[in-house]
Amino acid sequence: MTPAAAAAAVGWLSMAPVKSLRIQEVSEVHLGPDGVEGDRRFLLSDSNGHLFNGKRMGVLMQVIAESAPPHTALTLRFPDGEVVSGDVELGARTTILAYRELRPVRAVLGPWSEALSAFADVDVRLVQPLDGGGGVDRYPGGGVTMLSAASVEALAGAAGVAAVDRRRFRMNIGLEGPAAFEEDRWLGRVVAIGEATVRVNGNVGRCAVTTENPVTGVADLRTLHLLGDLRAGAPSTEPLPFGVWGEVVQPGRVRLGDAVRVL
Repeated sequence: MTPAAAAAAVGWLSMAPVKSLRIQEVSEVHLGPDGVEGDRRFLLSDSNGHLFNGKRMGVLMQVIAESAPPHTALTLRFPDGEVVSGDVELGARTTILAYRELRPVRAVLGPWSEALSAFADVDVRLVQPLDGGGGVDRYPGGGVTMLSAASVEALAGAAGVAAVDRRRFRMNIGLEGPAAFEEDRWLGRVVAIGEATVRVNGNVGRCAVTTENPVTGVADLRTLHLLGDLRAGAPSTEPLPFGVWGEVVQPGRVRLGDAVRVL
């Protein structure tokens, strides 16, 4: 165990009940077998049955989704003040193409699809995955993501700005204490986080979503170019690495300030 790892603590926790809508920071989460419970519980698909996400329309980040356990109700808050809320009722089983494979989902009946379609000015449909971790591209081994605050600061330095909003990276667990990119050294290791343990399985390779402002959805940072220079030559399981992903070994609650230890 390195000294940086021994001094690590949970600095922030994030989740999004509807994938591609605005990421939200919370005070605690429960890590279950599929990752953060309630995270990406709902997805959007287009009229052709393909996953519809922020890479296709960043403006979706202006919409805030709220869904508390047991996630049988959903509220959407739109930037003009409109609120669409109700109990979740599921329709027929179908499939959508997500992450290069067909995944089973059920349509979410109610006002949400219509409201989101009107906001985005394109036909989108709210669905709920039937399999655990269905909203995660690296499942079943990648239900949790982690990134250190020092890594974010290093990117800000490379960009020549005072700070970069950490929410644009949509990570579940933020780490205070480790040096920049120290989390890369945890690959293949088990990490204790609060009441839970997580096995780190790979690097998070970055896509165009990180170029988009996490509040407005407007592309305003050349993140991929910056990472291409900053992480050039770094050993990685995916291109343009920034943060790591892993699987839950021991479920449990994680709170802000909890210790993070490499076992």
